Amino acid sequence: MIVCPNCNHQNPNGATQCEACYTPLPMTTSCPNCGSSIQADASFCGQCGFNLKPTTQGTGAGTLSPAQLPDLPDLVSPDPLVVSETVVNSPSFDPSLSTSPPLYPDLESPVPATVVSQPPAPPDPPEVSISSPPISSTPVPTSSPAPSPAMSTGAAKTQLQQQNARLLHIQTNTTIELPANLSVIHMGKPNDQIPPDIDVSGFPNSEIVSRTHADIRVEGDAFYIEDVGSSNGTYINHNPLPSGNRHRLRPGDRISLGKGDKMTFLFQVS
Repeated sequence: MIVCPNCNHQNPNGATQCEACYTPLPMTTSCPNCGSSIQADASFCGQCGFNLKPTTQGTGAGTLSPAQLPDLPDLVSPDPLVVSETVVNSPSFDPSLSTSPPLYPDLESPVPATVVSQPPAPPDPPEVSISSPPISSTPVPTSSPAPSPAMSTGAAKTQLQQQNARLLHIQTNTTIELPANLSVIHMGKPNDQIPPDIDVSGFPNSEIVSRTHADIRVEGDAFYIEDVGSSNGTYINHNPLPSGNRHRLRPGDRISLGKGDKMTFLFQVS
């Protein structure tokens, strides 16, 4: 699959434009190591990691060999900033031998601690009894919402609406309903290989339609059309649909089987 760089839609291998937004898709090539499909401008393979860009070996222009390095002088250890001093044990200090007067003579005697008296605590407030009204024994009715019709009959089942697609043949104003039980709907004329699900042999100018002309693929709620190698080609809104590309059908798209707009259908969804 080829991922669109514009909308990230996954397109089939070999597609040249995105089938969702019609953006041109990047060119692809094969990995020389594992053979997986990769983009032509990729640097590495996404499967095996093989380097797709040529590499050059050799030393850089600025690399010097050990012999070319300049000689550097030996490092000299600096002198210490702080000179350590030897501490000499001195005799214990004796206050009686000191000749200097005390710095704080008034503080020689211990100072009594000051006692701060706390104010008396306020008296507790008197207790006040609050009498509550008597509770009535009669229950009070509560209003409940009226049941909805969906609740009375049960939960309604969710039904998925399936789109009904059809083709309107413009030349004869004939409506063809697309089969709802098929994921691939073949358009063409009776043959021994792939019988058509939509037989156009009864319409005028059916000779320009190939026996296996185009396929309509159903994926969820999306419908895609692709040309399966017809002789006269398939045209969407007067534009040729390249072989191998898919086009997502939208209501009102004009589908022409063959050239000259002689076998034309309008895609409709209800």
